[in-house]
Amino acid sequence: MELMQLEMFVAMVEEGNFHRAAERVCRTQPALSMALRKLEDEIGATLLDRTTRTAYTLTDVGELLYGRAKRMLELRDETSLALEKLRTLRSGSIRIGANESACLHLLPQFVLAFHKQHPNIEVEIFRHPSHELIAELRQHRIDFGILAFRPDEDDVEATPIMRDEMTLIASPDHPLTRRARVHVRDLGAQRFIGLNLRDAFARRTAEAFKKHRTVVSILMKVDTFEEMKKLVAMNLGIALAPLMCVREELDRGELVSVPLDGLHYERTLWLVRRNTDAHSYAADAFAHLAEQVARELASREALRQEHNSPATGPVRVVSLNGPRR
Repeated sequence: MELMQLEMFVAMVEEGNFHRAAERVCRTQPALSMALRKLEDEIGATLLDRTTRTAYTLTDVGELLYGRAKRMLELRDETSLALEKLRTLRSGSIRIGANESACLHLLPQFVLAFHKQHPNIEVEIFRHPSHELIAELRQHRIDFGILAFRPDEDDVEATPIMRDEMTLIASPDHPLTRRARVHVRDLGAQRFIGLNLRDAFARRTAEAFKKHRTVVSILMKVDTFEEMKKLVAMNLGIALAPLMCVREELDRGELVSVPLDGLHYERTLWLVRRNTDAHSYAADAFAHLAEQVARELASREALRQEHNSPATGPVRVVSLNGPRR
């Protein structure tokens, strides 16, 4: 039993004669008649009572098949339409996982641009520590991840989207902001606001202070950069933070970036996804658009640095045309 046979049968029932039914399904009358007889042979029952040549009526088997055939053909049409909507990006979804700073300060720019082009695609964002995102990708819980490190796994492809430098931040009222430059050795007497997080940046920071024989005085530790920024703005201490996370506060004058010698740390943010050709249409569209957005951000940052915008450091955004795994 084939869908084309069912379509011919439904056309015959609804049109009432072979000529109109054949025209409806773009077949000849002999082809239509042969298909219906083959269908009856497969089922093993008569579908149409042909006693009266001018008016065909359905048998009980024909009545049952007609109702189900209609539903099957409707489901076929609905499925075709749904697939077409996926292909043309009129429906679909993508899921993106990222750490706190990327969720708040990087992803919104990509999602906004994507939504403008594809408003019918649902975007879900999940916040996870970077080290958990590879497992989330492998288990198909997310389509993309933004990591603060480049993964070594062969089943994951990674592309750089931003290079972000760490900076020393302080309240505008803090004495350090009146100095042209500060060295790591000068920070021993300062109170720091730290993060309850052990990552590459925390290790590099500890190494730098150890190298210069400087003991850090941690006033308090918090869980998020947002908490850290507020405490620094209240002049309760100073902190080291990614420029990406503090740009708005720097622009508004709520925080000041203090030039720091003796410690330089630059991190790269990577857009990662499974290394496969089986990505959804929506996921491929997002990857393509992310490349455009990265270029636009890079151009914008170049102009910003060219005009010597105050209170910002060298956040560099790079194109997605970088190396892939």
